[in-house]
Amino acid sequence: MNAIIFSLFSPSQLSDKVIENCNLEIGDAVLRDFPDGETFIKINSDVQNRDVIVMTSLNYPNNKILPLLFFSRTVKELGAKKIGLIAPYLAYMRQDKNFSTGECISSRYFADLLSQNFDWLLTIDPHLHRYKYLDEVYTTPTFTLHAKEKIVKWIQGNVKNPIIIGPDAESKQWVSSIADSANIPYLILQKIRRGDREVEVSIPQIHEFRFHTVVLIDDIISTGNTMIEAIKHLKKSEVKSVICIGIHALFAKNSYEALKQSGCSIITCNTIDHNTNAIDLSSLIVHVLATLN
Repeated sequence: MNAIIFSLFSPSQLSDKVIENCNLEIGDAVLRDFPDGETFIKINSDVQNRDVIVMTSLNYPNNKILPLLFFSRTVKELGAKKIGLIAPYLAYMRQDKNFSTGECISSRYFADLLSQNFDWLLTIDPHLHRYKYLDEVYTTPTFTLHAKEKIVKWIQGNVKNPIIIGPDAESKQWVSSIADSANIPYLILQKIRRGDREVEVSIPQIHEFRFHTVVLIDDIISTGNTMIEAIKHLKKSEVKSVICIGIHALFAKNSYEALKQSGCSIITCNTIDHNTNAIDLSSLIVHVLATLN
């Protein structure tokens, strides 16, 4: 693939591994803020008649979206043939309907912005709920990769006598798939969300598995409140050991410290750089890039 790749905002463990294993040329660009907060961009690499790839996770998306769109427009004006976006974590997937009159369906509008400015999009385990596929909201071609097999391999290699617990009814489909692939039992939390940071949970039948190692799995760890409440419930049920696995390590505000203090081990995939990253997903991206011309 005769492409040039730019790792915008800051290099990551994941982007470094992808670049190393794809033998791609690394693009040179300057991206900084003026004193008034406006963005300055300068592309130093020659992108004319080249395929350009931008790689950045879209956590803290409001700080990234305008520079990202300005970057895309600039390389197209400089003659790039195509520009693709690798966003291991894809933001703005939660708001997928009007929950009350007047609410913004931000997932659609964010998808419109990216679709208009990129010729393809690759992401890992987007937070799909009411959308079954990204193509329902994105008009640019998309590649959706999944961390399931990597998580299964990590559990099989690191956890003795596990039981998997999913955070809510929405998670049952993919949690059951992980459990079935690993040939281990699973349960689903019964959750009542009373606000953005207030969650009440119960775990039916957990007493039967009190001698297992509980593996709590969620696609996104943001506030961590669901996991914290689950751990409290598990301790009351005499469960001895809990491991929390998340694909995307968002960890809003002090949530990482709060979750750590709850008495669990924390493991995440490396879609967002964090000291809990223990599951490398770079080979998933490398495999797809190898198929692109």
